[in-house]
Amino acid sequence: MRPLPIAAAVFVALSSLSGCKFIKTETSADTATASERAPVDAIAQLVGETYAPKLLPLISEKAQSIAGLRAAVSADLDQAGASFGNRGAGQGAAWNFAITGEGVVISANLTSRARKAELDTNGDGAADLTLQLGPVIAGTALRDVAPFYDFGTFRDQIEFAKLARDLNDQASAGLTLPEGDLVGKTLSFEGVMPLKSASDPFVVTTVKVEVRP
Repeated sequence: MRPLPIAAAVFVALSSLSGCKFIKTETSADTATASERAPVDAIAQLVGETYAPKLLPLISEKAQSIAGLRAAVSADLDQAGASFGNRGAGQGAAWNFAITGEGVVISANLTSRARKAELDTNGDGAADLTLQLGPVIAGTALRDVAPFYDFGTFRDQIEFAKLARDLNDQASAGLTLPEGDLVGKTLSFEGVMPLKSASDPFVVTTVKVEVRP
């Protein structure tokens, strides 16, 4: 038998495929997108299940006064941490302390996305504590103050970092501040602050704030 010309062979091959159905093969990009969505949903669900029911009560229960915590930290940070705080994951992680108190606003920046208020809490006329008011909040104190957020139960560091950001967002969304200048007003607050050394400034991620009359 004489071999078919090349053009005829190609036609026959294409004709044999005319009744076939082509199925799109899932690419690695498709699967990556799906797998990346899952932990985001899981973290959002975890925050919804724990922030108000567990984290806020924990902070209220363990919150120390500013003066008392300052004295304990000055005496022995590690002892204060073991008694009142919780240490974050990883070597050299900060102690995280729930704290409550009030102070007079010395300065405030409420126009940026990283809103802050500097308070005088001991009556000497100088700011000695900073409230982070968000919506941009630095740090992982809200996550790390709670022993029920265990790094070992998360898939990786990315998930664990996402948890910290979502908790910060939740805290900021729950704060209500009056319009106008806060300077000279007295604020009461509750929140969490991290300390790696006794000389670190008091910077609080705030979960409750109120202007006192």
